[in-house]
Amino acid sequence: MDSPPAKSWSIHSRPEIIAKYKILERVGSGAYSDVYRAIRFYDNLTVALKEVHDYQSAFREIEALQALHSCPNVVVLHEYFWREDEDAVLVLEFLTTDLATVIRSAKKREGGIGRGEVKRWMLQILSGVDACHRNMVVHRDLKPSNLLIGDNGVLKLADFGQARILLEPGYVPDDENPEPYAQSTPGQCQAGYRVQEHGTMSKEEYFRVLDEVKAKELDKETSGPDGDTSCLATCTTSDIEDDILKGSYSYEAEEGGDDRNGALTSCVGTRWFRAPELLYGSTDYGLEIDLWSLGCIFAELLTLEPLFPGTADIDQLSRIISVLGNLTEEVWPGCVKLPDYRIISFNKVENPVGIEACLQNRSPDEVSLVKKLICYDPARRATTMELLQDKYFNEEPLPVPLSELHVPPTKDMSSDSPGGWQEYEDMGTDSDFDDFARVNKTTTSTGSYIQFS
Repeated sequence: MDSPPAKSWSIHSRPEIIAKYKILERVGSGAYSDVYRAIRFYDNLTVALKEVHDYQSAFREIEALQALHSCPNVVVLHEYFWREDEDAVLVLEFLTTDLATVIRSAKKREGGIGRGEVKRWMLQILSGVDACHRNMVVHRDLKPSNLLIGDNGVLKLADFGQARILLEPGYVPDDENPEPYAQSTPGQCQAGYRVQEHGTMSKEEYFRVLDEVKAKELDKETSGPDGDTSCLATCTTSDIEDDILKGSYSYEAEEGGDDRNGALTSCVGTRWFRAPELLYGSTDYGLEIDLWSLGCIFAELLTLEPLFPGTADIDQLSRIISVLGNLTEEVWPGCVKLPDYRIISFNKVENPVGIEACLQNRSPDEVSLVKKLICYDPARRATTMELLQDKYFNEEPLPVPLSELHVPPTKDMSSDSPGGWQEYEDMGTDSDFDDFARVNKTTTSTGSYIQFS
């Protein structure tokens, strides 16, 4: 029997690509993708060629970007190349910098980011995430380095390798057995879905639809299980080291868990922006995990410092609890059902510092905006639709025009990660236990739990 053809790991050996694009330098590299700057021959357009080495990540990114192809604050997928025996190569809009670089640059500039600028950045982020959520796309890895920015100040969501589409009436399956695609044409919709326009939806209707979606069995062929590779399918390298399913507090979880049956996984996102339900091992979540990440990003825009810079997952939870207080049924009814809630516990925090302490010298409206997102109960987090209508954005100082935004000329290339900066990714891989003086393990008739102090 002939052995299967070897997979091509070099974009330079792909005749269908080099016939259309002049490949220039590599601008980013990670364990599961490489990104190159290139010039399209027929119009001299500069593009980004993203060679994705992971099937699942490539499928998800193509699926999400095609569903969101008309959204002005989502990166453009011009076309893609994908044959069964080769890696997928996505031809993406080339954007010169990202929000992480904006924040880094603002630290060096007197006055930081002006209030009107902060509002314009926030509105663009909200617009992009709102487009995702209206189409029931959960990004699952929102952070400043995944918010790319063009020379004209337009911000666009990028890096959808961990995204999932929650199937609902807005998507109509047209093909029950999608396969890796051959070369697509620019603007062509993915065969698997047809996007329908959404009208204005009340918050009650939003959560009703979300509950219906989560109650359905996800179609295994169109969405695929997360499996063990979901936290690896990214163009950054550090998240690979942060395998929650093998973490120090997920002792009883079977590797892969329910993911083999098409369920979601908690092993997604970047730690500093990861919602508490994910840190407690939830696999029954929805769009709300993106809303928590938004709160972390907004807080960082306001202070130029990360809100919860945890060094490990347990430390991440500890930092959140020190601000919000202990997670209890009073603040989030049903939280005791989280997979790891009874496995770990923290000493009672008598006087949590509150979000206000993290946003010193910021206005009450700015603090209020962040508090609408940084709360334990996912159902209490404000939706993007609600935030876009918040009075904060209609009060002085008004959001500045795009032309008045301070946009750094280029992305800082000090990191090898095309999808993230070292300041967000270097989170340490040491044991979670190293951050605590005492770890108490208690065994009962129903199992064991661990208390940190």
